[in-house]
Amino acid sequence: MTRTATIERKTKETEIEASVDLDGSGSFDIETGIGFLDHMLEQLARHSLIDITMRAKGDLHVDAHHTVEDSGIALGQAVAAALGDKSGITRYADVHLAMDEALTRVAVDVSGRPYLVWNVAFSRPRLGGMDTELFREWFQAFAQNAGITLHVATLYGENNHHIAETCYKGLARALRAAIAEDPRQAGRVPSTKGRLAG
Repeated sequence: MTRTATIERKTKETEIEASVDLDGSGSFDIETGIGFLDHMLEQLARHSLIDITMRAKGDLHVDAHHTVEDSGIALGQAVAAALGDKSGITRYADVHLAMDEALTRVAVDVSGRPYLVWNVAFSRPRLGGMDTELFREWFQAFAQNAGITLHVATLYGENNHHIAETCYKGLARALRAAIAEDPRQAGRVPSTKGRLAG
């Protein structure tokens, strides 16, 4: 079975198409109109080994909020659709991701029960033209729509670019491990309930 999905999302604020291949090579083709977000999503693809294609057109004349949030929604929905009933996956994973002086811990449970714990602080209001408060909005939208429990905590760091990048790379590495197929599961859903859903 191929673990792929494409989601199209259209509202009065954004038009987004997102495609994923969970068993890809980390290739990407991403255009959101927000350069820094493109850079972060490219890191997510490369280090998770999930192929990601995304085209987003949003009301950037207002601000970046709708485009950032809706890109997280669409990508999360695509991941959830590609995972199906989650049979055979590892489910849990965590990673400490270092980048120079910054260190971020990311833990994931592909549980079907969305939840975000976000313990990340920035000392600047903007990075590359993107409001730093929007990083939490993206992670919240992604976790909610992917159906994952996601804890992100930057333990220390000074450079805001490094902090943001460790969050996305940490998510990538944890997600890569959590959605990997575990041969010892022999195709079972990794839950005593027999299903992973809300």
